[in-house]
Amino acid sequence: MSEHNRRLIERAGIDVDKLLELLVKAAAAEFTTYYYYTILRNHATGLEGEAIKEIIEDARLEDRNHFEALVPRIYELGGNLPKDIREFADLASCRDAYLPEEPTIENLLKVLLEAERCAVGVYTEICNYTLGKDPRTYDLALAILHEEIEHEAWFEELLTGKPSGHFRRGKPGESPYVSKFLKTK
Repeated sequence: MSEHNRRLIERAGIDVDKLLELLVKAAAAEFTTYYYYTILRNHATGLEGEAIKEIIEDARLEDRNHFEALVPRIYELGGNLPKDIREFADLASCRDAYLPEEPTIENLLKVLLEAERCAVGVYTEICNYTLGKDPRTYDLALAILHEEIEHEAWFEELLTGKPSGHFRRGKPGESPYVSKFLKTK
């Protein structure tokens, strides 16, 4: 990590250790969400389930992209990820997007919506903390927030029938806002 960059951020009023904690917890939530959305997508069965699989897949792949975009920033700031996957998963800032006891489409959608609402809160907090003080982290968190808000709107529309303005992505996992942060794109 650039010590110069760290000093600039600290001088602007950011506690870098606190920021790293927020970012690692967010990365852990994205990682576990990717895992659980894989399970949830596979339990979206029947005609109703087929109708939502692609939407779950978009959110799943974009959450993986969020994880991939967060990791370089964590290391740039001098942080790291836990070496133990169980320890990492336990740090997640959001509750696991578990498979419900009764995996009906409605129950799957409730779990998905709860997960996205938590993510919106996580990135809103990071944006509020870094606004005007750490432009690089702010830009990344804001890009992720844009996609998490869309994911929330998709699942709320499917659950409640209220329109969200959802549109089909060009390809699954497109990440229209976060893709600029991905090294592989």
